[in-house]
Amino acid sequence: MKSVRLGILGAGGMGTHHAKTVLENKVRGLELAAVCDLNVAAFKLAPELPRFTDPEAFFDAGLMDAVLIATPHYAHTTLGIAALKRGLHVLVEKPISVHKADAERLLAAHRGKKQVFAAMFNQRADAQYMKVRDLVASGELGEVRRMSWIVTDWFRSDAYYASGSWRATWEGEGGGVLLNQCPHQLDLLQWIFGMPKKVRAFCRFGQYHKIAVEDDVTAYLEFPNGATGVFVATTGELPGTNRLEIAAEWGRLILEDGKIEFRRNEIPTTKFCRTTDLRMGAPPAWNVRIPIAGAEWGGQHQIILQNFADAIREGKPLVAPASEGIRSVELGNAMLLSTWLNRTIETPMDGKLFEREIQKRIREERAAKGKGPRAAR
Repeated sequence: MKSVRLGILGAGGMGTHHAKTVLENKVRGLELAAVCDLNVAAFKLAPELPRFTDPEAFFDAGLMDAVLIATPHYAHTTLGIAALKRGLHVLVEKPISVHKADAERLLAAHRGKKQVFAAMFNQRADAQYMKVRDLVASGELGEVRRMSWIVTDWFRSDAYYASGSWRATWEGEGGGVLLNQCPHQLDLLQWIFGMPKKVRAFCRFGQYHKIAVEDDVTAYLEFPNGATGVFVATTGELPGTNRLEIAAEWGRLILEDGKIEFRRNEIPTTKFCRTTDLRMGAPPAWNVRIPIAGAEWGGQHQIILQNFADAIREGKPLVAPASEGIRSVELGNAMLLSTWLNRTIETPMDGKLFEREIQKRIREERAAKGKGPRAAR
């Protein structure tokens, strides 16, 4: 295949951003063939491109080999299934679906290895996270004992939530900070450390904004190897923090402000604990600044687009297969379900149970519309 003909479904902010990248010839072997959106007139780029308002007509026009889905969240499932069933290669924006049961339906429509199905988890292409993952996977840190990720630099104003009636509702968006802002961190968390086996979370709904969904989350995690974790996120703090800390056998690693600092023990923690005559104290340690190749942020979306095109044209492995996208969906779902049911959730979780619980909240939201669109909590 000389060049992959790409259709973009959803011409809003991210759809237009991706279209601009392709139109500027920043992705080798990828050309923009068509655009589809209910308000396609708002798409100002490349007026000569075929434009559609009906997804069915868009899919059946025969103009594309692949489609990028950048619509509101619930449509990722229905439109993704429609595209996959037509044999198109698919790249879907995060999250791949609102909840696990829908993600399972979406993945079931994937026909096989020849049909490329990827997710836009662009932060997997961020050098700092690639480096941390390599340090964990290579054993350089030793076995991980604890991880803590405070990601509270997602501040959003009331004006943000008022910018669309679908925002911050169970029916329109399907969730809050866990589904909109944090899918990247949830994906990176499981990508680096693996899936936790237990989740106990405390979500607060409309804590800082007049919204129905969660805008503040604190979660406790347990991993199969006995390690524990804490994940904290909110859209209600300023200035906010993005700090990942890892305690492991060989010391403590901190990723913050684009820098990786490793305080490395001369002796692994367990060995020191078992062999020292000291009742307290610690072994000597080195302060190490770990270099990050290509540390300047930017271009990660372009990298995922290039990888998608290369996977179609050359069979290269995907950086972010859609099949792995279900994990971040499940992790966010488990945090909400833990709060709703007031108990620990074990993974793999029951996707149908979560689906029933979110449908309850959608019904409550609809019933409360007479009191105002944000009244149901």
